[in-house]
Amino acid sequence: MREIVLDTETTGFNPKTGDRVIEIGCVELIDLLPTGKTYHTYVNPQRDVPPGASKVSGITTEFLYDKPLFLHVVDPFLEFIADSNLVIHNASFDMGFINAELERLCRNPLPMNRAIDTVTMARQKFPGSPASLDALCRRFGIDLSARVKHGALLDAELLANVYLELKGGRQVTFSFNQQQKTTTHQQLDITIPPPSQQVREKRSFPLSDADKKSHEEFIASLKNPLWLQA
Repeated sequence: MREIVLDTETTGFNPKTGDRVIEIGCVELIDLLPTGKTYHTYVNPQRDVPPGASKVSGITTEFLYDKPLFLHVVDPFLEFIADSNLVIHNASFDMGFINAELERLCRNPLPMNRAIDTVTMARQKFPGSPASLDALCRRFGIDLSARVKHGALLDAELLANVYLELKGGRQVTFSFNQQQKTTTHQQLDITIPPPSQQVREKRSFPLSDADKKSHEEFIASLKNPLWLQA
């Protein structure tokens, strides 16, 4: 099962009032595990980046001056996500911004039913507890030391780990019945076949004289062994 963990950085909170996407980060998952394939780009928003947004992401207006417009990254982005479900922390926010950019180019918006919202998952799993990305990383013991500033690709990588934990983590489950005994890994779906029922004949492994001598020399070299302490 292919899924894409997606995160964006933006100039603000509302695409309807002129805020734009300035960074996109995506991580590919197969059966909940990262494959190593990612998509990342900065985007020139054709406007300034307010100081508040710059403080959060570290991205400035000057930095984005020579970066591509969304027009120039839309096709590689859509090709990467293809028709996979999108794992997003606070999905309505990122989907709203991505769809606003698509609509500016007269492209079809991404349907919301493609989005898996990890905020909703976290609130259902831990009602009443903080559901921010930082809080969930701390809950699951995920290293946050690299997150000095918000960054779309870094946050997508962190979210991939959070999503795995929200789905049950890297746990091994056991399933037994009268017909077979199997061990199945939740993420990799590896099934170990039952061992052969054939009974082998007993075999002996006699020690050679050299083996016995080597063992006696080793025993003699031990200082104050337990079996001599009475």
